[in-house]
Amino acid sequence: MYAKGKLTTWNDDKGFGFITPVDGSKQIFIHASGFYYRNKRPVINQLVTYTISLDKNGRIFAREAAFNEAPIFKETPYKINSIIFIIPTFFIFFIGLMVLITELPIHIFYFYIILSIVTFFTYGADKNSAQEKEQRISEDLLHILSLFGGWPGALLAQQKFRHKTKKQPFLVIYWVTVIFNCAGFLWLITPQGLAYLNIFLK
Repeated sequence: MYAKGKLTTWNDDKGFGFITPVDGSKQIFIHASGFYYRNKRPVINQLVTYTISLDKNGRIFAREAAFNEAPIFKETPYKINSIIFIIPTFFIFFIGLMVLITELPIHIFYFYIILSIVTFFTYGADKNSAQEKEQRISEDLLHILSLFGGWPGALLAQQKFRHKTKKQPFLVIYWVTVIFNCAGFLWLITPQGLAYLNIFLK
């Protein structure tokens, strides 16, 4: 959280001063290194925003100070982890291979592709809803999509939109759906699974 105050004391030779918070509370020490934009010279009575920290002796000081407004941090470019990209790509390729060398219907290949695309854009819609503070998409729906075969698209969407990548309970359930779906697919390409699938499709 950024606080606001006025730079009421500044010693340019020694490079430090004091900020008086807007609420009139006790002055806070600030060093020249505590300013975010160091190319600007501090001026007495100038309004600043800052964060509060404690030094090793427990004394309060201001840091990340900026003039008039909180500093704007530029996001560093985000790159998709190549290993994470390989996982869904390999799985889709494996499905295609099974279509060629087994009696697995090509409809299953199309099903995974379409459901992954739907899941990818569902994650994107949920990310947008989170940013706009609108009604969110149920996490249960996201897990159901993954369980039934949309998990490759979900994995790519998590990285692309930087969405649901830090929520550990969600990720645990997500990877459980991946395991169950992969296990189900491996059973599906067995003679028994293919026989059941043919009966179902007919």
